[in-house]
Amino acid sequence: MYDHRKLGRELGLFDSDPLIGAGLPYWLPAGAAVRRALESYIAEVERRAGYQQVYSPVLGKRELYEISGHWAKYHEDMYPPMEMGGEELVLRPSICPHHALMFRSRSHSYRELPLRFSELGGQYRAELSGAIGGLSRVRAMQLNDAHIFCRLDQVASEAAEALRLIKQAYADMGIAASRYVLALPSADAEFNSPASKYVGDAASWAQAADLLREVLKNAGVEYEDAPGDAAFYGPKIDIQMEDSAGREFSLSTVQIDFHQPERFGLEYIGADGNKHRPVMVHRAIVGSIERAVAQLIEVHGGAFPAWLAPVQVVVLPISDDEEKLAAEVARRASDRGLRVEIAHADEGSLGARIRESRLAPYAAVIGAREAAAGELAVRLRDGQRWDPAPIGAVLDRIRAEAVPQALAIADDEEV
Repeated sequence: MYDHRKLGRELGLFDSDPLIGAGLPYWLPAGAAVRRALESYIAEVERRAGYQQVYSPVLGKRELYEISGHWAKYHEDMYPPMEMGGEELVLRPSICPHHALMFRSRSHSYRELPLRFSELGGQYRAELSGAIGGLSRVRAMQLNDAHIFCRLDQVASEAAEALRLIKQAYADMGIAASRYVLALPSADAEFNSPASKYVGDAASWAQAADLLREVLKNAGVEYEDAPGDAAFYGPKIDIQMEDSAGREFSLSTVQIDFHQPERFGLEYIGADGNKHRPVMVHRAIVGSIERAVAQLIEVHGGAFPAWLAPVQVVVLPISDDEEKLAAEVARRASDRGLRVEIAHADEGSLGARIRESRLAPYAAVIGAREAAAGELAVRLRDGQRWDPAPIGAVLDRIRAEAVPQALAIADDEEV
């Protein structure tokens, strides 16, 4: 594996500056392209899975996090409140309280459930200086978060579907989990006391843990219990990764929460006409964008899958005579939504330019023969070559190939 902190800077993906601060990296154009591709992917995957995208503020009143339990159980990892007009505002450590308020803002029938809110939103953690580094541990992150409000009988299927989406995303990203963990409360845990690490009651925790065990068993996933690693409001499935130094970290998660629906007084009207309490399933498919990209860099060494590559197509005119056509090819590629660059003839020999652009999945070469025939000769990153073919056909083939499997649905798919 590669060290993403070193390679990410060498490839111009991200960097940092002391004037911005530790744990606050910025994204350079190439890294921003990878990030946008990943964000677009997960947004479309979620849309197809029945999620509704929402947006919420990155600030909230301290009272909000007192209700959710974050202030009592998690405040050491939160930034201090900011005084504003007699109120105390806090940078949010989590998105879930905001989504609970969104659910509460409208009345809901059992027919609407499960109701799935998704958000790619900012979260802020007051990480210690010694713990932060690169993209894998930061103080400001963009989390691919979602919260599913559902009936108790829907919880297992919703958690199972979230786990399926995670596995599909990993396949599309070309990464693999090191292990699955069921994060549980500590063996001697006390619940719902000021000194306790956990809220709620033992019965609801046991019920949530049993549901997650059922999900893991039905998915055929081997896992390990991790007592003491649960969130303060419930047990969770953590999908673990390893970095280039062999350190383990959580990327994706599925959690079951009986606590916050109770704290926020969430209700829906059941088939019997009475009010019922929903269950809240938390899930993050690719986790934080920062950690996901860090893992992609370390696994792929910059040679990302075609749909994620900062530059998908490099156009290489052999001489100045093909420069005009190269510009036209680049325009047509861009019109098809491909990320494209031209490696101009005056930038070195063809071999040198091909080596320089080795991380791009497709290198489209234009010589005198191709220009005369209106064709492209394509070299792939792995050394394979395509036979010369008309420009439009080649670009359409690249566009079709540069699509993650989860989104590659045939246009003529039968209903």
